[in-house]
Amino acid sequence: MKKIFFLLIVSVTAVTLQAKKLEDWQDPAVFERNRLPMRASFTTDQQQTIDLGGMWKFHFSETVEGRIKGFETITVNDAAWKEIPVPGMWELNGYGDPVYVNVGYPWRGKFKNNPPFVPVEGNHAGQYRRVFDIDPSWAGKQICLCIGSATSCVRVWINGKEVGYSEDSKLEARFDITRFVRPGLNVIALEIFRWCDGSYLEDQDFWRLSGIARGVWVYTREADRLEDVNVRAGMDGKISAKAVVSGKISAVDFEVIDTDGRSVKKFSADVKKGVAEAQAAVSSPKLWSAEEPNLYTLKVSAKAGGVLRESASIDFGFRSVEIRNVQLLVNGKPVLIKGVNRHELSPYGGYVVTEEEMIEDIRIMKRLNINAVRTCHYPNNPIWLSLCDRYGLYVVDEGNIESHGMGYKDGVTLAQNSRYRAAHLVRDQRMVYRDINHPSVIIWSLGNEAGNGQNFVDCYDWLKAYDPTRAVQYEGATRTKENNTDICCPMYRSINKCRDYLNNNPSRPLIQCEYAHAMGNSMGNFKEYWDLIRQQPNYQGGFIWDFADQALYKSSDPFKTGTDHIWAYGGDYNDSDPSDGSFNCNGVIASDRSWHPHAWEVRYQYRSILSSGTPSALRIFNENFFTDLSNVRLFWTIEEDGVKRLSGVVEEIDADPQTATTIDLGADISGLKGCVTLNLHYSLKRAYGLLEAGEEIVVDQIVLQDERPAEMDYEGGTVVFSAGRDVVVLSGEVGRHIWRVILDRRSGAMTSYSLDRVNLLTSPLVPLFARASTENDLGADFASKMTLWRHAEPKVKDFSWSALDDGSYDVTAVFEPIDSKASLEIRYRVYSDGAVYISESMDDAGGLESMSPLPRFGMCLALGGEYSNLDYFGRGPFENYPDRRSAAFLGRYTSRVENEYNYEYVRPQESGLHCDLRYFRVLNDRGTGLEFSSRKEFNASALPFSWKDLESYTHSLELRKAAHENNRAEGSTWVVLSGYDMGVGGTNSWGRTPLPEYMLPAEPRNFSFSLRPYVK
Repeated sequence: MKKIFFLLIVSVTAVTLQAKKLEDWQDPAVFERNRLPMRASFTTDQQQTIDLGGMWKFHFSETVEGRIKGFETITVNDAAWKEIPVPGMWELNGYGDPVYVNVGYPWRGKFKNNPPFVPVEGNHAGQYRRVFDIDPSWAGKQICLCIGSATSCVRVWINGKEVGYSEDSKLEARFDITRFVRPGLNVIALEIFRWCDGSYLEDQDFWRLSGIARGVWVYTREADRLEDVNVRAGMDGKISAKAVVSGKISAVDFEVIDTDGRSVKKFSADVKKGVAEAQAAVSSPKLWSAEEPNLYTLKVSAKAGGVLRESASIDFGFRSVEIRNVQLLVNGKPVLIKGVNRHELSPYGGYVVTEEEMIEDIRIMKRLNINAVRTCHYPNNPIWLSLCDRYGLYVVDEGNIESHGMGYKDGVTLAQNSRYRAAHLVRDQRMVYRDINHPSVIIWSLGNEAGNGQNFVDCYDWLKAYDPTRAVQYEGATRTKENNTDICCPMYRSINKCRDYLNNNPSRPLIQCEYAHAMGNSMGNFKEYWDLIRQQPNYQGGFIWDFADQALYKSSDPFKTGTDHIWAYGGDYNDSDPSDGSFNCNGVIASDRSWHPHAWEVRYQYRSILSSGTPSALRIFNENFFTDLSNVRLFWTIEEDGVKRLSGVVEEIDADPQTATTIDLGADISGLKGCVTLNLHYSLKRAYGLLEAGEEIVVDQIVLQDERPAEMDYEGGTVVFSAGRDVVVLSGEVGRHIWRVILDRRSGAMTSYSLDRVNLLTSPLVPLFARASTENDLGADFASKMTLWRHAEPKVKDFSWSALDDGSYDVTAVFEPIDSKASLEIRYRVYSDGAVYISESMDDAGGLESMSPLPRFGMCLALGGEYSNLDYFGRGPFENYPDRRSAAFLGRYTSRVENEYNYEYVRPQESGLHCDLRYFRVLNDRGTGLEFSSRKEFNASALPFSWKDLESYTHSLELRKAAHENNRAEGSTWVVLSGYDMGVGGTNSWGRTPLPEYMLPAEPRNFSFSLRPYVK
């Protein structure tokens, strides 16, 4: 009965819509008028172009109804209009505010979804005008207008006459304007609405901006011309070339130019019904892959009566893509997809991204060993694809379809709405028509988070029929277990769920379209993903979400924030628009393209040179599929407790793709003690694409031995002890220095540690179970679930002391059970050399196991701000956490406290930890301070603010004002010392916890360390 009722509603709605004639921007059946068919991207040799980029006259209206009627006429006086850059986004040029929402349309909470209708309120309109000059020599040619990208729809007039209309914000709209222009000056007018019916298919998780993103230009084509060119070339050397022509073109010549610029094949075809098709073959071609992006050129010459009319050059690559034996193969090899998702977004220009910015992104990807990119969630600027062709990146080209805000339920999702069927098909078809020649595109994606239904089944069927040379994927089909995907491409599937899929006779290769959500201090358990990928041949990788934070550059008041700008996220522009806060800041790198600490983890796990063994039998495995290691040089060092003892260079590494070689470095380590490490640095002998000669591509470390003393070394002597009503005081001498420790009997804390009568502490040494919430912590609601531990301030129950036979003193503070369930005891053993051995123990006082997990188990204190230098042996140099430390190698490092926080995290959060420490020294510029050490590895951080300070700010850059500068006497250095820290997690940021082995269940724990004066 419910189904019948639903069908009745649909029928009534359809009749109502048909009865009322809809305007084109409200009609899902109308997405173009007079728009030229999409063709492959190429420029002819005869083409002349007028770039209409620059300042245009601009009128902005708050609503569609408020726009100027008749603005397109030639006689309109626009002298008083303001100007806007083209390309340029309205909201970044003073017209409206950027809006960020993840799930839901930008009108969320203000207007109920009612496709195809969009809100009246807030539907801004932008009207553009400018003059351009047509040279008289263009007479007799076809003259076209191209608008690279307009959000959300665009209407065009030339000299007051309407030319056409287009929807689809992420593909160009081209119009034949030959009959509308005249020699000399011409007036072009454009009208863009913020929202239209097509906006229901553009609900991507990114900034919602409006305007023109990829420029506008006018260009010529010959009267007898090439309309389209398709070239397909497989690894077997066979070429299929097809040219669509018009006018009097009667034959087309094709010429293949190899990577060295030599002509290697010529062939021709006569035109039949406007099409010239031909096949040829090149023997032993150099194949295209992300590792070796060998590009050939197809020179296409269209002739009429034997006379050349128009010609073009198309870059292409010989390469094959297929799925066989439940694996995605490129050129017959089951490549690993070391990918990222990348939004086409500049922190300065929004959707306007320059070619220089694109190249810099690829350079960073190459440095991070990234070999694949998904164009989330729309086709990118064709320049991007050409760069991927040239420099070598595998591309998942994704259709501009996302209707996430509608939900996925039957009867609601637009994937099942027949009125939107044509719009689905046309968007995917136009993507394929445009990008068909790019060898970098190995997979087509139907769209993103738009449910599943017949519309996508039809899209899949069309793509497979039109282009059988590539794989087609759609995450929505993975979700619904339908057949309209060639790849199992889920989002954020956990490691265990991935393992389950792989162990149950999978029918499709597993390549996650999104995984390892890199939001804030994240990307824990990335190593575990890649351990599984390298074990399971049907698991071929995935695409990290995502490449760069989407925060926008926003000027700010330095007197208020301490910085002239902030990195703005959702909600930073007004309080009225819907917002999903900082959820669009989940990049491997920051908006300004600096690296987040977890970028190093990506670089390491995505490496293609794997090292193991010993100096006498170093095994080097080449994980590449197409390139050997002849261009790689190895620099190696052997360190003893962080001091270099041996080093050398290996000039030749003989390892073919997917093979290993074993090398004897000739290094004798028999006399070395302590922590001995073999550090390996692989660099390029010659430049490789965007990477320069000498650039390091892989770094690795093998721990050869890790010996440490069984006991700490303490000096004997006498400790002077006195006890007052509230404190006990212990003191002594070490060398020529006097030290003194004060322990508070009421709090059980060390409140003072003095060296030569100067108290180093500004805040006492106290138990610490908390950390500032990371984005993943907030997503998992740890702030609520772990409230008890975050705010625990144990009260002293008993305080006692005793003198020991060696002259030291033992002082014990026993605390009231935390929540009546967890007992806590802190013991201080104070030695005559000023060393204090501290033991923090937690035991069951009745119900410990019923308490929530802990963020950390440790202690903290603060030193004066002048103690701003760090010297430590452990994992570094960048911050690392228990579940994100494979890229951080053991060694001795120095740093400044003010540099320990990652200010590129958009929102303040936990930062700066170093794991597996032997010692951790916090010193002033004279080299004096405190050294913390332990009998076993421990973790520590030193920041110019406490964890509570971090939670009182909204933007990390604002913390710079709070951070102390070099040699600043006021302020504090907050030191955290911990025996156990919860991982940061990384499966997702909306509920997943770190893996069980990186959680800290409430159970008996002990953390012991020593504090002692350090004088250089």
